[in-house]
Amino acid sequence: MSKTTEQNDAVQQYLDQGLRSLWYPVVASWEVGSNPLGITRLGENIVLWRDFDGNINAIEDRCPHRGARLSRGWNLGDRLACWYHGVEVNGEGTICDVPAISNSPLVGQNCVRRYHVQEAHGAVFVWFGTTPNEEPTELALPEQLDDTETYGHMLCTATWKCNYQYAIDNVMDPMHGTYLHADSHSMAEGDRKAEMELVPTDAGFIFKKTGQLGVNFDWVEYGNTGALWLRLSIPYKKEFGPGGPFWIVGMVVPEDADNCRVFFWRVRKVSGWQRDVWKFFYRTKLEGLHWDVLEQDRVILESLAPEARMHENLYQHDVGLSRLRRVLQKEAKQQLKRHTEAAS
Repeated sequence: MSKTTEQNDAVQQYLDQGLRSLWYPVVASWEVGSNPLGITRLGENIVLWRDFDGNINAIEDRCPHRGARLSRGWNLGDRLACWYHGVEVNGEGTICDVPAISNSPLVGQNCVRRYHVQEAHGAVFVWFGTTPNEEPTELALPEQLDDTETYGHMLCTATWKCNYQYAIDNVMDPMHGTYLHADSHSMAEGDRKAEMELVPTDAGFIFKKTGQLGVNFDWVEYGNTGALWLRLSIPYKKEFGPGGPFWIVGMVVPEDADNCRVFFWRVRKVSGWQRDVWKFFYRTKLEGLHWDVLEQDRVILESLAPEARMHENLYQHDVGLSRLRRVLQKEAKQQLKRHTEAAS
């Protein structure tokens, strides 16, 4: 094996676990309560919990004493107590007490990694740095999420048994809607052939059909603004409630190399009483239809041939996902270099 091949393999293995220097949604806000919640994201075991004021803490899910999972312990507010021997660790990753002995030299030591965390738009976001001490950047998201006066949204999230890159490829492929989702309530219209083009933006690029817009899933936008996101809109009939086009903002976080968690915010341009009407209509009439569409995506991606990416024959409709793959590969190569230098 040549040195170049080895380097490329190392970059791909790094990318398979997930890019860093990014904020990722890791769970929905409602999932984090008073009980410690253990999760795996980017191959790392993390425990989340709320203190008595409702603030979320995130640290490595490992007791510094003997390695037991802190997520199996007790919430004491600003700290967790390990189930195994009662060792207490706070949200900074510092040992606060070793109740089994007096005057333990472990007290006051910072032995567990702490993660920066924030809540936004119904999700819990965690910062994953390329190096251990990398400070987080600002989290900026598309206006359909951040402009809460103009837009109303609801979050749906699910775990898929595939690498997160396949989930990204799926959304970067507008043409699949015409075929995979042809019997859906929102993607049955329009041509089954199309020419595509890339349009650069400040945060990334748009991949769109050249001769058809506002009919089906006709365009998608990729952006990196402290988090990686994908944005698209689908036209909606008037009988589906107020608010014009149906917007989707999507993100995905790797759990490990074989599993991921997808997050899709369903958005419409509604406010006041119209927002209440739309949310009621969505929950009672449309939500099940949207889950049907996501289920089609999940089934396809989870049943792809082993190492499907290694045996592809791409064509013009795949220009968008090919471009994004190159963007991610380039960033992974740079991050791996920084990570290796910091560890040496």
